[in-house]
Amino acid sequence: MLRGKFKQDIVRKRERILLGDYAVVGDIVDIEQKQDYPVITKVYPRKNFISRKAPRMKGAGYRGDRLEQILVSNISFFVVVTSVYKPFFNNKVLDRFLIIGESSKIPTIIVINKTDLDPDNLIEEWVYLYRETGYKVILTSAETGEGIEELGEELKGKTSFFWGQSGVGKSTLLNSVYPSLNLTTGEISEFTNKGKHSTVAVRMINTGENTFIIDTPGVREIDPYGVLKEDLGHYFIEFELHINNCKYNTCTHNHEPDCAVIAAVEAGQISAERYDSYLRMLETVEEDMNYQA
Repeated sequence: MLRGKFKQDIVRKRERILLGDYAVVGDIVDIEQKQDYPVITKVYPRKNFISRKAPRMKGAGYRGDRLEQILVSNISFFVVVTSVYKPFFNNKVLDRFLIIGESSKIPTIIVINKTDLDPDNLIEEWVYLYRETGYKVILTSAETGEGIEELGEELKGKTSFFWGQSGVGKSTLLNSVYPSLNLTTGEISEFTNKGKHSTVAVRMINTGENTFIIDTPGVREIDPYGVLKEDLGHYFIEFELHINNCKYNTCTHNHEPDCAVIAAVEAGQISAERYDSYLRMLETVEEDMNYQA
């Protein structure tokens, strides 16, 4: 429970922050024990945090995308879990998660789950792309055991935040890495091929050896918060080699002449798939800025 003065601060900052974000999972806090319950009296500064644009709320008098929802703080790794199938691998959604990690300056690991559903290894093209881009990619399957030991080794001694779309198998995967967890697992809708929530709240779990896992409900859509159009290109890490060679320092790498990023795409140095993700995200960022203006 939050102390009264914290709630007053939140009301004053209402246009920027959600009520549940003043203290989040991962925060270091001081607690004062009252008669029947503990009360948070101080939240210490965060070394980092993961946030997103808040989902729109029914009956709210403001647009959800104008608010920031902070999910977790003080983490070592951001683990983005996706799947080969059920739900299908979606590079555009993955790239949105990656932008959140990059803009938060938190090391990100990509986990591609359910490899047993890809007997022809069709996912290999995407694995190659993201590894060449510079990301750690781990292929996993709770069915065959692929990647389970490797993932467990990566997580040792760290505080890792697991996030991904609904149905990608986060809970089943974590049960495979840490059999004692016995997390509830969900299922996939045969009609929509989308997952159903099995995790209902953000929670931190101590798995031993100074290792902590933060699990959170899956999402259907994801939007980074606070990313400006002039900064977006810096969060696509393969753009960094080329950005300083653009003719204009305000280049958005969309239509400007003598753009080094566009030239790199045309030369095959930046993948067309990642550049298309960038353009789609840039369009969303510009729409939000126009609304707020």
